[in-house]
Amino acid sequence: MNTKEFFNEISKSLFNNNLSINQKKGIEYKLRAFDRHNITDYRWMAYMLATSYYETARTMQPVEERGRGAGRPYGGKYKQDGTVYAEPNCIYFGRGDVQLTWYENYERMGRLLGVPLLEQPELALVPEISASIMIEGMTRGRSNRGDFTGVSLESYFNGFKDDPVNARRVINGLDRAELIADYYERFLRALLLVK
Repeated sequence: MNTKEFFNEISKSLFNNNLSINQKKGIEYKLRAFDRHNITDYRWMAYMLATSYYETARTMQPVEERGRGAGRPYGGKYKQDGTVYAEPNCIYFGRGDVQLTWYENYERMGRLLGVPLLEQPELALVPEISASIMIEGMTRGRSNRGDFTGVSLESYFNGFKDDPVNARRVINGLDRAELIADYYERFLRALLLVK
């Protein structure tokens, strides 16, 4: 891929001709992660980049959730079933490129990736780890399922289907689905231009 042309294209279409060095670095981490995880479908790449673009407020760098989960069940020491946990002494609010939340999700991703996320949730902010979390959670990776919601990009982008609106279900229902589909189209156009 000609990354220089790719960056020029997305700078115009998504970053108001002002793509920063840090945004480029964040995208480069994800592009390398796609290679490491053998992601070859440009639609999947584009949708993951669009998701990061939205979930990180366009920084393309792993971020902490604003408010750190305040007012949400995962913002306290609760598991998804409502039970309280004492250890580890951590709160599992949104972190990373896709805003990983909940005790169970940190535990599962840590196990799948071989990273102690349950004990050190801040590791979800390390760019390489964050990119791997995004890929594992959004595709049928090591677990053979979409680990965030039970569905994966393979269900929405395959030989029979091209559905960027419903692909949002991989992350968070249909929240902002049309908006992210628009970002997806712009990233996809740039990827296809330089492939």
